[in-house]
This record gives sequence, structure tokens and C-alpha cells, in this order.
Amino acid sequence: MKLSSRSFLKGACATILASFIGTAVTAQEFQALFSHGFKPDSPHHAAALQMVDEVAEASGGRIEIKVFHSGQAGTARENFEALQLGSLQITTSPTARIAGFVPELQVFDLPFLFPSYDKMVEVLDGPVGQEMLGLLAPQNVLGVAFYIDGLKNMTANKPLRTLADFEGFKMRTMESPIIMEQYRALGANPVPLDFLEVYNALQMGTVDGQENPTNLIHDMKFYEVQDYLTLTEHAMLGGILMFSQDWYNSLPDDLQAIMMDAGVTYVQRQRVGVQQIVARDLEAIEASGTKIIELTAEERDVFREATLPVHKIYTEQYGDAMLSLIYDAAK
Repeated sequence: MKLSSRSFLKGACATILASFIGTAVTAQEFQALFSHGFKPDSPHHAAALQMVDEVAEASGGRIEIKVFHSGQAGTARENFEALQLGSLQITTSPTARIAGFVPELQVFDLPFLFPSYDKMVEVLDGPVGQEMLGLLAPQNVLGVAFYIDGLKNMTANKPLRTLADFEGFKMRTMESPIIMEQYRALGANPVPLDFLEVYNALQMGTVDGQENPTNLIHDMKFYEVQDYLTLTEHAMLGGILMFSQDWYNSLPDDLQAIMMDAGVTYVQRQRVGVQQIVARDLEAIEASGTKIIELTAEERDVFREATLPVHKIYTEQYGDAMLSLIYDAAK
């Protein structure tokens, strides 16, 4: 008899966690597995390791967190399902990767949604962001805060300056219908692929290009197999730090407060870390031989106008209440 994917995930993550717990010091009352998909030299992983130490100290050693990086414990979708099942306690995921569970989160994938980085931060940390985090509750997941990787740019083996450049172009996207609609609006063919599969897909020509913030383009070395980086800054890439609701509820009040504080500190530290390395990463990409393309205001406006109908697609499916709140907050 075949096991369902959810049963397999529950067993696999439980095995990893059991192995971890089996070696834990008995004085520790609570253990947690923290799985994410970022590289060990990323600001995300550095912030996670600091979270481990700070939680251990603040809790007097009552909580031990073990971190797995680079998707060692599964993809973003698998980690989210494991969080729901309670076999994983902490994870991060781009909003686009969990759109199948909470479709409304696709609002953050809309192109040209925020006028600036600072306004984006203000919205995510304000009442609108808190309302969006609350949508995870029916999934048995606690949304803690939004981490931010920045504004997305595009790589390809040619400049992407006009709509004609997207004709027949195979663009790798995340599993987000909204992002896929964005590239259809530009005239491209969206190809959803897992983040960890993108480098090989670019190298083999399975896809022609991809979108990501500069730091992730650098960290994943996409520039090694792409000749051009076009600075479109067309949409945000952000995600959510999440806890297993069952695990969090099992903690006494004082430890819940420690974990919530540590989670907020994690995202703040991750954001600062990313901001500090963006300029350095862009220089490294250019030094590698990849050509940096800066769009004119007119060229960027053409892309914005072409993709505005995607906002309407969102409202047709999920109503305009949330989008209107973001419009108002982002003014």
C-alpha cells in the first residue's frame, strides 16, 4: 500500500526530530527543529543561529533549537505541511510557496505593489501585515512576522528591456498563480520550479531566466549561468517566519513570550543582514562578467502598465478588501 505524501512527510520529519531529541540534554524541557531553504552563509541562517543561542539563554536552557539549512529537511511546501502535522516546529517560507494553503497571501506577489522598500516594511509590520499573518491560523500555523529579501530583479541571457524581449521566454517562477499571471501579461511562459532546482534548470536551458532579489541571485550563483541582470525591482520577495501552533501552545506563557520575541528579532536581524550585503553582491555579480542593465523610468512604466491587469485578477478571485487596505497603507 502506498503511503500518502503527508504520511511520508510526517514520518520523515518525525525521524529527523526524534534523532535530534534523542541526543538532547535531559534538562531541556522543549526541543524544536527549525528548517529553512537558505544557504549556510546567508543572513537568514546567521539570524537563525543567533536565535538558537538567544532562546537558550533567555529560557535558561529550557528550549533547544536545532537548525537545518539548504532544504536539508524538505522543501518549503513539505516544511509547511510538517508544521501543520506537528513534526516540525519552526520554518520560513516565501508567501508565494504557501499560496496553495492561503491563497490570499498572493497579494504580496503582485507586481509594482509598493512605491518603495521603506513603505513595504511599514505595511508588512503594520495592521495590514498582522491581518495577513492571522490567515495562517486555520492551517494550524502561527505566523510570527515577515522576513524580507528585497525587491526582485530578473536575469537572462539577454537584456529584458521591452515586452518583445519576453515573447516565447521561459521564466522560472514560484508556485504562485499570481506570479505566473504576471509573466503571461508580459508575454512570457512561466515555468514553476522549486528554488533549489533553478541553477540546474538555467544551466540546462530548461528555463531562460528567473526573478529574485540581488542577494539571492548572488547566493545561489545564478549569475554564473546568466549573462544579464536587469534591475526591474518589479515586486517584493518576502516570506513568513512560522511556528507550529500545537508546539507553541504547548509552551508555558513565559516561554511563548521568549519565542515570540526571538521570532521578531530574527526577522529584524535578517532584514538588516540582507540590506548590508546587497551593494556588495551587486558588485560581485558585475565583476563576474554578468552585465547589469538599468531600466529607464519609461521602460519600467511599460512593464508596470502591462502587469496592472494582474491586480484585477487578484480582486476578482479574492475581493478588493485586502488590496484596498494595502493601497491605502502604501500611499
